[in-house]
Amino acid sequence: MKQNYRYTMYACFIAYITQAMIGIYVPLLFVTFQDSYGISLAKITSMVTLNFALQLLTDWVAALYADRLGYRFCSVLAHMLAAGGLIGLAVLPELMADPFLGLLSAGMVYSVGGGLLEVLISPIVEACPSDNKEAAMSLLHSFYCWGGVGIVLFSTIFFALFGTENWKILTILWALIPIANALLFARVPIASLNEEGERGLTIRELLKNRTFWMMAVVMICAGASEQSVAQWASAFAERGLGVSKTIGDLAGPMMFAVMMGSARLLYSKFGEKIDLTRAIVGCGLLCVFSYLMISLSPLPALGLVGCGLCGFSVGIFWPGTFSISAVKIRRGGTAMFALLALGGDVGCCVGPTLVGGISAACGNNLAAGILAGMVFPVVLITVMAGQKRVQNG
Repeated sequence: MKQNYRYTMYACFIAYITQAMIGIYVPLLFVTFQDSYGISLAKITSMVTLNFALQLLTDWVAALYADRLGYRFCSVLAHMLAAGGLIGLAVLPELMADPFLGLLSAGMVYSVGGGLLEVLISPIVEACPSDNKEAAMSLLHSFYCWGGVGIVLFSTIFFALFGTENWKILTILWALIPIANALLFARVPIASLNEEGERGLTIRELLKNRTFWMMAVVMICAGASEQSVAQWASAFAERGLGVSKTIGDLAGPMMFAVMMGSARLLYSKFGEKIDLTRAIVGCGLLCVFSYLMISLSPLPALGLVGCGLCGFSVGIFWPGTFSISAVKIRRGGTAMFALLALGGDVGCCVGPTLVGGISAACGNNLAAGILAGMVFPVVLITVMAGQKRVQNG
């Protein structure tokens, strides 16, 4: 990689840590919000739903306007919105008559910032001069995992030392990271995905592209395969180990994140020797095995091992699909990355919803829900195995 783009990559890595901060840190405070402000679980759920809807809307709007506004402007804006939302989380509940409206307003701000980061950072990395773009993409996405692990660990240590009642101080401290990275993005070089004088495909052109639709289905299945288990990892940890919820959160979601990050890091190191499509199909088969292990194992502890195995198996799904799409869909541009991110987010919603619905219908049998969720890695394998036979466009 050219020396002058090194700091661009560093900024992108920190951007993914910021995205992890938005997605992972705030849920750690849900119980605190309930205790401090008397906010019901139903209201917190509505806040999560609205934030998710805003992120999906941001994905779509970014597909239309990000190229016109420019990557630099949008990246700086995304970080300032992320920081502003986090600071607002600590400040607005005290300033507004209804604390819930303060939390809701802050959540809307950081959700838009997170949505922009999800759309922008991958194409920025793809555009950076690099000898192995697939490895760079996988390494980038591993920082979401490592960022999540670090955020949970440091937050847990902070709360143990200083008490949960000081969460506002920690929140403002976390906000310093996106502020600093906004300053970095204002200075680093940012390359274009398209060659000089060349324009990216429009949304309408993408929607006529058969390969794009196949990759979109893969992204939906990637998000669903990941979150169908990740959302329930804590429950499996508590059931398998018989530990407290705090330890369960560390042993469940954190183990899932570590394994997922390890898969992405390994691919970034050795991926140039491996065919990416075959690697995704192989990981898909491993994912199916992990789902079977989770849902059918007679021993709860083996179900927990299955959760970790699932985290490893889904690691390269998301970044790998981005990389394959960038190669197969020439001039896909920002619109392609934005719509693929939108598909991934839809999968992140559909997967856990299906698992939860089936589990409830089967008498709160979570194993039955996970078994039904196996449809997502199966479809992913089928589409990935067939996409090699489809010509671009």
